[in-house]
Amino acid sequence: MGRWPDAERLQVHVLAARETILGNEQLNNLALTYYNMGRWADAERLQVQVLKARERILGVEHPYTLTSRNALATTLSRMGRWANAERLHIQVLEVRERIPGTEQAYTLTSRDSLGLTYSNMGRWADAERLQVQVLKARERILGTEHPYTLTSRNDLAKIYSHMGKWPDAERLQVQVLDCRERILGYEDPHTLISRNHLVNTYSKIGKFPAAKEIQVQVLSAIEQILGFEHPETLTSRNDLAWIYCNIGRWQDAESLQVQVLEARE
Repeated sequence: MGRWPDAERLQVHVLAARETILGNEQLNNLALTYYNMGRWADAERLQVQVLKARERILGVEHPYTLTSRNALATTLSRMGRWANAERLHIQVLEVRERIPGTEQAYTLTSRDSLGLTYSNMGRWADAERLQVQVLKARERILGTEHPYTLTSRNDLAKIYSHMGKWPDAERLQVQVLDCRERILGYEDPHTLISRNHLVNTYSKIGKFPAAKEIQVQVLSAIEQILGFEHPETLTSRNDLAWIYCNIGRWQDAESLQVQVLEARE
């Protein structure tokens, strides 16, 4: 049609937009680096810039914009700014529930993030409500032994522990541990973490013999993987000593505590 000036104008506009988006992506990558370094203020500053640019260029409900808003909310949570984080998480969740559907993967992630924020705020009932929804959906969509499902089950167990619902916490932690031992093996880090969570629960409810049996396994595995004087090994040895104290095995407890003290000196 020979409308070269119009074509030029549109192409210049597209190129400028692409350069802006690419520049924002570089800022976003730098923000992620700052986040992983624990430089929360620097990460927040860049994430605010990226979010504002994406809202202006892509719109407030574009998937990339929602991702930026969620990332900023996560950073604010790390900084202890729970109210601001909650507000952003709710905004993201409301849009994702309305557009892709309530059980789309990103929606479940948003619900999970909001639940984590509620946990950090001590709003256990709200956190429980959201985490139960996420767990049920992931069990139905992904299966009962999918890693994301196990993570959700573990997160719900933590909430139950804080609420003093020890039988519920124990039940879920046993399920997670059984799956991880069978799928990942006895010495996988995720398995050891699950075993440690169950030890803590058993200790809280006074099941010290059961806690001792598992803690011995944890300590043996950590010693083989990390060595006898690694900080995590010393912590595990100290935990076993505390359990021995509670079941009256004073000499065993003393022996372990002396080992920990000498290694830390």
